[in-house]
Amino acid sequence: MTTYMKIVEERISGLAKGVDETVDSWFLMSSPGPVVAVVLVYLAFVLKIGPEYMKNRKPMDLKRIMVFYNAFQVLYSIWMCRTSIQESNVMASIFSKKCEINRTREQNLTLYSGAWFYFFSKIIDLLDTTFFVLRKKDNQVSFLHVYHHTITVLFSWGYLKYAPGEQGVIIGILNSGVHIIMYFYYMVAAMGPQYQKYLWWKKYMTSIQLIQFVLILGYMLAVGAKGCNMPKTLTFFFVGNTVIFLYLFGNFYRKTYNKKKAIDGSGSGSVRSTGSSLAQSALRAAGGMGCMPQTMNAGKHVLQNGQPGKAYLDLNNNSVKPMKLE
Repeated sequence: MTTYMKIVEERISGLAKGVDETVDSWFLMSSPGPVVAVVLVYLAFVLKIGPEYMKNRKPMDLKRIMVFYNAFQVLYSIWMCRTSIQESNVMASIFSKKCEINRTREQNLTLYSGAWFYFFSKIIDLLDTTFFVLRKKDNQVSFLHVYHHTITVLFSWGYLKYAPGEQGVIIGILNSGVHIIMYFYYMVAAMGPQYQKYLWWKKYMTSIQLIQFVLILGYMLAVGAKGCNMPKTLTFFFVGNTVIFLYLFGNFYRKTYNKKKAIDGSGSGSVRSTGSSLAQSALRAAGGMGCMPQTMNAGKHVLQNGQPGKAYLDLNNNSVKPMKLE
């Protein structure tokens, strides 16, 4: 028994040592323990503790916080994208005939530093789900959402700790570019109903994410075919995880938008009122932030004085309210 415990301790201590001792000294990088603890706390809160805490409470009004949070995410993503392109030699390595990667220690630390900021952005992204829970948008806490956030935190940590390579730079650039668009959308959605008319392009965000995964998959296959001197295991893992994401996001797109087309084509959409159509459009536009009205009375919205009104979506209290027709 003592021998087995000694082996386990040696294996755990081995995991604490990464590719570079400087990286090991950075925040959350000393060993797997801290990042695993963060992920476990996240999962416990969004799947159990948070919903139980909010069960008999009203949804929190987080409008200002979400606007600030999403604005920060846009700026952070722009900075990461710009820095990655400027500081790395990834483009030269991609188009070189031999695809050889030669870096000095200083260049390595620059790569590692960028990877750490990317990893930490995934920690910040966990607030997305936290906001859903605090605003009682439990329907938004889907398997796809939770899996995506969990795996990106763990993988980006493991990539930096054990096998950093140029493959991650390309993925970081593509992902940060998508996040610029995505969090800008969320920011506008959180600003209020008066801005939702500008958010007709929601479904294209999922298309952009799918295109991102196709580009990543194509790049990884090209890296493997050219025989680049990059970590092979990392390439295989990227390919496998990208295929999973392609399936999950593709399935989400099919269920969400093909189903909508089927409903619209059945003829039921033609009898909906202007108010209901507007509310549904707002719902879809704000869907990324979990803004979903509970009930709608067949698309009819009436003011207190009995006059008909058109609907708008209240982002803060999860309801559809009538607004007097002009």
